[in-house]
Amino acid sequence: MKLKPFLTILCLSALLWSSDRAVAALPDRAERPWKARWISSGTTPEQPNTWLNYRYTADLPALPSSVVARIGADSKYWLWVNGRLVVFEGGLKRGPNPQDTYYDEVELAPYLVKGKNTIAVLLWYFGKPSFSHNDSGKAGLIFDCQTADFDILSDETWKCETNAAYGTCDKPDPNFRLAESNIRYDGRKSDDAWYMPSFDDRDMTRAVDNGPAGCRPWNKLVKRPIPLWKIGELRDYASQRRSGDSIICTLPYNAQITPYIKLKAHAGDTVKIMSDNYLVYNGGDNYLRCEYIAREGLQSYENLGWTNGHKIYYVLPKGAEAVELKFRETGYDTEFTGEFECSDPLYNRFWKKALRTLYLTMRDTYMDCPDRERSQWTGDAVNESGEAFYVLSESAALLTRKWLHDLAGWQKTDGVIYAPVPSSNWDKELPGQVMASLGFYGLWNYYWYTGDRQTLADVYPAVQRYIALWKKGNKGTMLLREGGWNWGDWGTDIDIVPLQNCWYYLLLKGMRNTAQILGKKEDAKRYAEQMSALKQDFNAHFWTGSEYRDPQYKDATDDRVHALAVVSGLADRDKYPAMLEVFRTQEHASPYMEKYVLEAMLQMGYGAEGLARHNRRFSKMVEDDRFTTLFEGWGIGAEGFGGGSVNHAWSGGGLTIASQYICGIRPLETAYAKIGILPLPAGLDSARTSVLTPVGRVVSSFEYTPYMFMLDAKLPAGSRGVIGAPKQGVREIKINGVTVWKNGRAVRNKVARLSAKQPSDQHLSFDVRGGSYRLIAVQ
Repeated sequence: MKLKPFLTILCLSALLWSSDRAVAALPDRAERPWKARWISSGTTPEQPNTWLNYRYTADLPALPSSVVARIGADSKYWLWVNGRLVVFEGGLKRGPNPQDTYYDEVELAPYLVKGKNTIAVLLWYFGKPSFSHNDSGKAGLIFDCQTADFDILSDETWKCETNAAYGTCDKPDPNFRLAESNIRYDGRKSDDAWYMPSFDDRDMTRAVDNGPAGCRPWNKLVKRPIPLWKIGELRDYASQRRSGDSIICTLPYNAQITPYIKLKAHAGDTVKIMSDNYLVYNGGDNYLRCEYIAREGLQSYENLGWTNGHKIYYVLPKGAEAVELKFRETGYDTEFTGEFECSDPLYNRFWKKALRTLYLTMRDTYMDCPDRERSQWTGDAVNESGEAFYVLSESAALLTRKWLHDLAGWQKTDGVIYAPVPSSNWDKELPGQVMASLGFYGLWNYYWYTGDRQTLADVYPAVQRYIALWKKGNKGTMLLREGGWNWGDWGTDIDIVPLQNCWYYLLLKGMRNTAQILGKKEDAKRYAEQMSALKQDFNAHFWTGSEYRDPQYKDATDDRVHALAVVSGLADRDKYPAMLEVFRTQEHASPYMEKYVLEAMLQMGYGAEGLARHNRRFSKMVEDDRFTTLFEGWGIGAEGFGGGSVNHAWSGGGLTIASQYICGIRPLETAYAKIGILPLPAGLDSARTSVLTPVGRVVSSFEYTPYMFMLDAKLPAGSRGVIGAPKQGVREIKINGVTVWKNGRAVRNKVARLSAKQPSDQHLSFDVRGGSYRLIAVQ
């Protein structure tokens, strides 16, 4: 039997990269008034997991060089022009705020012809509340393409009808956090050629006009701030094996994929498809699966709802034959640009798993996990955004920018900021996570790495309103703010009051810096004064002489508090020896907070002990060969936290530390206007990292012995930078064979100059220009 074209074109067409089709991430053009109308089916009930077919024939008198369509949808869409697939899963989960809806901009010119053109759209309406999508309550599409020669505008002249092949699997349903449903596709009810130009659409019903752009329930249309997805071709699985009625296919790594099957079957045969993250490693709650009901003969099917895992299970009925099994990887449109390798094999494996975990938890938003929730928990996003600057191309920063605007856009009228957003069945504030996001490690860190001043200005007023919610106690420290969920971390022994005070100090620090950039001198002065007072009162109230502790707190000493006290600047160096004993004896931080412990220990000068602790705590998940990703907790299932997912965004913070601290690459001025390469070896014999920055690629590679430190540094042409060596015990430093430091004094030379302002108290640093340098420090 001849394969029908709809599914085979989905499966076999080589799709263009999203950057070739979308102009979503480019600067806004002058906004052109919308002419199109929102349209939907007049016969389809508004129920979850509804799929609609739209068709329109446009007769074009000319072909301009650029034809851009603006497309809004609730919830997702697939677009064909003249039978060619243009967009694979367009649309963003609603929304930028509780009212409005995103739209895409898509370049159509390569797909159009002079004369008749067929526009076809398959729309998937989620139709239910979730932790990642704000359901409007109504399926809808708006398509607005205006040129000097013609317009293509959605209105009641379009055709629209329910795609009867799509339905919903029987229970159990996915858990309440997920916007997506379990898809059941009935091949017996499909007319797979419906989107082709040759299809006779005279029997299709006319679309219903639901109103102009800006109408309820979709309201204002906001341009998509991130690229369309990167779409791969169909690929073979790494391996597959038969087990009873199932074929178990192994993916090369944990990925966002759409599964595909070509099979011979009898009409009514049902194939069930699911991942190991549904069957076994579901993070403690129901995940997604799909079913295909066969028609008679040879056929193929690709499930359009993405899933993830390390294995895909195809459960076949007796008599059905799987002819071909494949998968298509999809994901956020960015490139893996960072590199890291060191003399510690365990840390190398951690880094690779952290990178895979990061990419797996990026799509419409940053998310905590791609299975149980797909939700933008904002503490997770802090760690993810920091990692992205070191290992992904610059398009990843657009997702960070979107996250920060999401937080501000969803702020309540009373000033409360909460997450995850977007959402429609969650509105609880987690104060620690919110402060982490709006402060030094979130909003400010984004600016420091990108130079995007506009986002600072956009979000600043929301942060001001949020800060006003916090109250000071009679000891000068901040009172506990329980918010909607008094959450400090997973795990036990959480000393929540000083922990919140640390996050508040970091929030003030970020806002002081932001106010300075925005020219708000009085605000900056006020925040600086508040920081000074809080530091004094924090130490007077919580420092016991040997550790930080709330006088009312009776459990084991909290390592998290000590980590944040260091990285925030609340703890002075004279306290470090006592604090080191806390890090040696107390291990309560989750993988989310362990990043700050390692960072703190490096800042304190105890990098070797910090990395040893990090390796010890992460070793179990890193050495588990079943998984290419990092866990939510220190184990999985009952040994984990919050359900124990096997792929959790917050666990990869040590990836940032590898490049930023161990190899020492970081911006000393905004957006790498001045580059720092100041390694802290952390007990390693050698390490190398390569980071793509806004000014070009920066490389840091060192070797360290008891007698010598050697750094090979490469800075882009035209750049300015500082390179340095750990200063303890150093007698002489040479750069490119020329002595620049000897016996405690700088030596005049023409290669490098001792930095007038040393950026690190652990280094001897020298100003350099773009180029390659070998620094050798002899002890």
